[in-house]
Amino acid sequence: MTVPALRDLRRVLPHARITLVSRPNAADIFVDADFVDEVLVYDRSGLGAVWNQVREWRQRRFDLAILLQNAFEAAAIAFLAGARLRIGYDAEHRGKLLTHAIPSPTWKDQRHEMFFYRNLVAELERLLHGASSVEQSEPDFELKISADQRQRANDFLREHGLRSGSPLVLLCPGSINSRAKRWPAERYATLADRLAETGATVALIGSPAEMDVCDQVRRQMGAEPIVLAGQTTVAEATAIISVADLLITNDTGPAHIGSAVGTPTLVIFGPTNPLTTYPFGSRAEIIRHPPDCAPCMLRDCPIDHRCMTAITADEVFARAEALMSRQRVEVTV
Repeated sequence: MTVPALRDLRRVLPHARITLVSRPNAADIFVDADFVDEVLVYDRSGLGAVWNQVREWRQRRFDLAILLQNAFEAAAIAFLAGARLRIGYDAEHRGKLLTHAIPSPTWKDQRHEMFFYRNLVAELERLLHGASSVEQSEPDFELKISADQRQRANDFLREHGLRSGSPLVLLCPGSINSRAKRWPAERYATLADRLAETGATVALIGSPAEMDVCDQVRRQMGAEPIVLAGQTTVAEATAIISVADLLITNDTGPAHIGSAVGTPTLVIFGPTNPLTTYPFGSRAEIIRHPPDCAPCMLRDCPIDHRCMTAITADEVFARAEALMSRQRVEVTV
């Protein structure tokens, strides 16, 4: 969701050397990105993590730090590292650490989070030039995947059992930060078997923290899926998503990756607000039956998880078939 802001930044500062600071679990997505020059990994593990990062920043003598996240820690690192200009939202009591503390826009919870990040770049452009064209341009959220990365992804999938000529459907039944966002594992299993009956190869993807729910789905299936959870880096998973025929996922990271690489993507929404986190792109769709209590944004449902149990496997299968049929038509044309 930050990619459009990063592309805006490259347009506003075409000759700058741009370093992206990222957590280890996402950094490798951006290594070959055309809108940054360098990726600096910030591993927060260990007591000295903040000071190690301050030291890294000081060595690079940054002129400008744009803090897309609202964390106090990010502002503290930029301040202690001596970044001359520090731009970010006035949140988490960090305003005094910023040279330009931007008030949070009044529309924050009424528009997609992508625009929240782009707004910071728009503010920078106004500071530099007195006006901004960011809001007049369409957001560019594309992640480019090289032919070499796609080839490695296809080779990896064949090594793990992808049949030649078989459509590849990826299922992401997990979510790291919220159990409430998970459509029931037994319904993913039913869906997976229905997809396998059509001749598709079904693969389960996720992080190491989502291996347990992927295993729950596998154990309840009649067919045998390819289980890739915990076996890939984020960059490898991104390349695998880019070569898939369809991705079905909860409201979690792969939903946005699927949209960014142009893969037909179906996202199952329950407790979260699709207005702010829906995946962009003409090939992405959401499925949702919100009860009165949604969106609650809770990590665990205190009642009966009705926002998710209202969505049936038959309904998701029908939407999946329609998406894949549309994709076949596009390829034929």
